Parts: sequence; C-alpha cells; structure tokens
Amino acid sequence: MQESVIQAAKDIRIKTFKAIHNAGGGHFGGSLSVSEILAVLYFSVMRIDPSNPKDPDRDRFIISKGHGGPALYTALALRGYFPYEDVLAGLDKPLSNFPKHVDRLKQEGIEASTGPLGQGLSIGCGMAIRFLQQKKQNRVYVLSGDGECNSGQVWEAAMTAAKYQLNNLILIIDQNNMQIDGPCDDIMPIQPLDAKFRAFGWMVRTVDGHNAEEIESVIREIQELQVDDARPAAIVAKTIKGHGISFMENRPEWHSGKITNDEYEQGIRELEGTQ
Repeated sequence: MQESVIQAAKDIRIKTFKAIHNAGGGHFGGSLSVSEILAVLYFSVMRIDPSNPKDPDRDRFIISKGHGGPALYTALALRGYFPYEDVLAGLDKPLSNFPKHVDRLKQEGIEASTGPLGQGLSIGCGMAIRFLQQKKQNRVYVLSGDGECNSGQVWEAAMTAAKYQLNNLILIIDQNNMQIDGPCDDIMPIQPLDAKFRAFGWMVRTVDGHNAEEIESVIREIQELQVDDARPAAIVAKTIKGHGISFMENRPEWHSGKITNDEYEQGIRELEGTQ
C-alpha cells in the first residue's frame, strides 16, 4: 500500500466535506463513508487514464448509490480528470456539470447516471457481459449502499451475475448500517449480507471499509482468484456513515443536511486532525 493512497483518502474526505458545505448542504453521511474505497480504486487498482477518459480498455466504475456523487467528483478531480476548483464552485448549482446525483452526460469519468437506488449493479452486469463476450480484459467495479440492497433489482442482478459467471465484476457494498430514514435494521433488515451473496453464487469477502491497505489487499486477492474462479465477487465494506466527523458519525439525519459555519469549522478541524 502506497502512502499516497492513504493520503488520497484523507484528501477526498476533506475536499468532499468542503464542496458539500459550499453547495449549501447535501449528502454528507454517505459521501464521507466511501473515501478509502474510492482512493484505492482510483489511485491504485483501476486501469484508467485521466488524459484519455474514453480509452476503450479502461476499467469501469459505477457508483450505484448516486448520492455519493460529491465524493466521486472529488476523487476524479484529485486523479486529474478536471480541476477540483470546478467541483468546489459548481457542485449542485443550477445548470452545473456536477449535479447532486451523478450524470454521465455532464462530466468525463462518470460511467453511468445513477440516483434511483438499486440500478447500478444491473448496469455493471451489462458492461461485464459485454466485455466477456468481446474477450476483453476490462473489469467492472460497482459501489452500492447496504440500504440500497433493499431493492429487489439488486438481487435480480446478483442472480444474473452468477448465471453468466461474471468473473470480471466486483461489487463493493458500503455497509454503514444507516439509510435516509434510520438504521437499516429498523427500516428493512438486510443482514446477513455476506451469506446472502454466497447463497446467490458469489465469492464474498468482508473488510474494514476505512482500512485502505485491507481493501486493496482483498481486491488484489479477488482479481487473482477470478482468473480461475468464474464467479462475481462482493466485498462487504464495514464503514461508518459520516466518518471522521464526531457529530455526524452513525447519525442517519446526516444522510443529507446543511451545517452551520461553526459545525463546518469543527468538521474541518477533526478531518485535518487538528482538533
């Protein structure tokens, strides 16, 4: 694990927090929970070229939990797809290229428009099937939320991925145990996620979603196994909604919201480690 990936995760979290506040509020909780996942994918694992964003040989990433768009925009900016200043100034502004939920027609690097939950894995399956049919080496990575797994379409896609032996597909589930109306266990219990995906015919691993080294190690392991094991893979990443800011952590009310200037200053101090 390169130190640059760990630093990238910290930068993604800080700059995402700044951009959402500058936008007047937004999806803090689920954006702050995925920084390490995005840092590993964009700064270590995925085969991408920001100078050639339409490279046909690139890997594909789909953020199915489209409300995590601010974190993805920030990761793409830090990776060199466009200036971070554009994200900071434009996030969720009228006619912006950086809408609250991602839109593939608005910005380079966005592979699929998402927002209605449950659809990203189906899109990923379609891409993965095409690559296998064309005998191409592209990989597809999908990031979903655990609350999103309430959607029946997720499980239809899970069956599809197993049937077509999509060993070029890796699903990462942001298991922060919270959704917009409260704890997942209260709204619609989804556990045990790992056993469910195994029952659907998937290879499954569980990781600390805030440990970049562990995330990368497991992805590398899966990539090696999928050479001979024709199964899709799911990584259950145990995370904390609103990670890094004490008054947001594990609080469903921060799925989306607006903060005061004092709360912003506190959040920055905590994220920068100067509290």
